[in-house]
Amino acid sequence: MSDLSSGLDKGLGTVEVRLRWDPSPSGEPDNDLDLVAAVYDPGGGPAYVVHFDSRAPDGTITLNRDSRTGQGFGTDEAMTLELERLAPEYTRVVVGVAIQQNDGRKPFGRVENAEVGVFHGYDELAVLQLGDLASYTAATVAEFVRPEGASGWAFRHRVRGFDATPTEFAGVMGTA
Repeated sequence: MSDLSSGLDKGLGTVEVRLRWDPSPSGEPDNDLDLVAAVYDPGGGPAYVVHFDSRAPDGTITLNRDSRTGQGFGTDEAMTLELERLAPEYTRVVVGVAIQQNDGRKPFGRVENAEVGVFHGYDELAVLQLGDLASYTAATVAEFVRPEGASGWAFRHRVRGFDATPTEFAGVMGTA
C-alpha cells in the first residue's frame, strides 16, 4: 500500500513566500527587509541566488513584490518558486530573509511585526514571527528538497538566525 501511495504523491509544485513588516518609526532609517533564495545542486555551494534585483536564470523563481520601507497593507514582499520546473540537477532550495544594514546594525528585534509565511496554494506550510530571532540580522526560513529518486519536492521548516549582511548571508545561508 505505501508503494502505491508514495508513487502518487507529486510533492510540492509552486510555492509562495510572503514577507511583511511595519515601517520604521518617524525619524528612524527605513526598515528594508529582503527575501533571498539560493538554489543548490549536489556539489555544495549555491548554483545561483535570487534576491531583490535578480531572478532565476530559467524564470522558476521570481520576486513579485519588493518593498524598501514596509509601507502599505498586507504583504510587503512576495517570492514565487516554481519548484516543479527546476532542472533535475537542482536538489535543494533555501529561502531566507535579510535586513539591509545601510544605517548601522539593525536586527529583527528592532523591526516591528516582521512575519514571513510559506504557502503552497491555499495551504499554509509555515508562519514565522521574525521577532523570535531578535538578535539576528538574517535568517533562513524554509528549505525545499528533492529527495534522491523522487520526482517531487518536500518542505522543511528550517529556521536559523545569522548575524550577517545580505551579501554575507547569501554565501552562508545554505551551510549545515
